Amino acid sequence: MSKLIHVAAAVIRDRRGRILIARRPDDKHQGGLWEFPGGKVEPGEPVADALARELQEELGIQVTSSRPLILIPHHYPDKSVLLDVWEVDGFEGEAHGAEGQPVRWVAPEALDDYAFPAANAPIVAAAQLPERLLITGEAADPTDYEVRVRSALEGGIRHLMLRAKTLKDADFATLYRQLLPLCQQQGACLGVNTSVEQANALGAEHLHLTSERLEALTERSAFNGRWLSASCHSPEQIRMAQEKGVDFITLSPVQATASHPGAPVLGWKQFAEWVSEATLPVYALGGLGEEDLASARAHGAQGVAAISAWW
Repeated sequence: MSKLIHVAAAVIRDRRGRILIARRPDDKHQGGLWEFPGGKVEPGEPVADALARELQEELGIQVTSSRPLILIPHHYPDKSVLLDVWEVDGFEGEAHGAEGQPVRWVAPEALDDYAFPAANAPIVAAAQLPERLLITGEAADPTDYEVRVRSALEGGIRHLMLRAKTLKDADFATLYRQLLPLCQQQGACLGVNTSVEQANALGAEHLHLTSERLEALTERSAFNGRWLSASCHSPEQIRMAQEKGVDFITLSPVQATASHPGAPVLGWKQFAEWVSEATLPVYALGGLGEEDLASARAHGAQGVAAISAWW
């Protein structure tokens, strides 16, 4: 296997939340495709410094605020790269193609309309996904579900996963259709934790698979929606999710939970070790909440998935 080329890349957001992308020259590797700006990290050079240098040279901007987003090893037939991706949400200057390359500001959801190198697929996902993922807990009745979902949306949650294991399929479908308009009004995604068949029947945008359903999945195309995620609890399951084309995963349990007292936990060190080998966004799950977001990001996570913290 060839040596990894360490590359720093940036998901740059402007004040409107748009993301800057640039088009690769036709005569370069992966030419003609769109990419997230950046460049090679020199030996011994801090990644943040390398990124600031490259963005100054390529776009004429000075970075004032940035943080790690996702780390992706990727192997092409002719080379291997380690994409060290940072989110830049503060900069000075007006971004432009300082080296003559076309650049464009696009809404996060519009990234799907552009052709990127294969290694950039997880970056697109990470750029579109929020750092908070709410998994619904139990509720007394449909009205209670609605009240709790409204409260979460008002609190800024923009991605929810409907998990209601005690409901029969028909009742689950009714509840999903009741909650969907509430989420759509706030521009939030409502996912479902159910079977592939029911998710397709509902026309769901996001399906989350249990580890058992992940193992049974034959191919990514079995689900018709935009987002396919899965629950993982081991490196083997992470690799399985990647091989089957899952877009992101939850990795648990990071800490002890009230629902599984005494169960073994990963802890942040092991969580970070497993995530470092992943090539897709990972949400930390298990005994976590709002106060753990910074720790989760510092250990390689996309963010935090939780029930009680936001339910």
